[in-house]
Amino acid sequence: MTTATLDRAAPSRTEGGYGFRTVAQMEWIKLRSVRSTWWTLLVFAAGMVGLAILVMRGQQHSAPFDPTNDSFAGLAIGQLALGVLGVLTVTTEFSSGMIRATFAAAPRRPLVLAAKAAILAAVTLVAGEIMAFVAFGVGQAVLKSQFPHAALGQPGVLRAVLMAGAYPALIALIGLGLGAIIRHTAGAISAVVGVLFVLPLILLPLGTSIQNSVGQFMPMLIAENSMTAVKPVAHSLSAGVGFALLCGYAAAALVVGAWALARRDA
Repeated sequence: MTTATLDRAAPSRTEGGYGFRTVAQMEWIKLRSVRSTWWTLLVFAAGMVGLAILVMRGQQHSAPFDPTNDSFAGLAIGQLALGVLGVLTVTTEFSSGMIRATFAAAPRRPLVLAAKAAILAAVTLVAGEIMAFVAFGVGQAVLKSQFPHAALGQPGVLRAVLMAGAYPALIALIGLGLGAIIRHTAGAISAVVGVLFVLPLILLPLGTSIQNSVGQFMPMLIAENSMTAVKPVAHSLSAGVGFALLCGYAAAALVVGAWALARRDA
């Protein structure tokens, strides 16, 4: 991409640069024009559906299990894919130098990050919800008849499916915020991996009490509890509180990212 992208998307200026609507249009053109966006979404879709089929079709034990939660085994890969997409949404512009053209057109840097967040949230939420319903439907379809099946009309199931779609979108926003703070693709992706996978592992040697008290605030356990409709998860937040906390994490990452963009040179 070149600065011509900015010109095509921005027919008019407001005083001090482009306004939010025009900046959002520019960000949409950037996101859809980058090949990595579609590859990342393809990995997300393949992980969600593929692992749902493998896990549900491979169910062998008659012990109680959660047919809703197990349909979303693919989120282990899916959350990372969309987290990486969030990182790339901002770090690729720093690595290519295009961020200077973006800031020249829209000098209010927090506005730029807000536009990126709005477009990223819309794309990842739509993709997340579609793939959550697909994974759930496919998972129930391939589950063997002797095992209990879940239906959207059962208590807690629809909420779990909707959360399965919203969760990776929030991880994408966290990735966007970390990308704005760190500005380097490899470093920001490492930070996303650390938040999602490394922090829970660090708690393992610290004892059960610390795992229970601290682990309940980790995104992975919040997701597991929110996507459970049958079996409760001990020592965890309720689905509503967990979702609010994840929204808080995403908002905090974006606020700090906006501050970093405003305070540091491009």
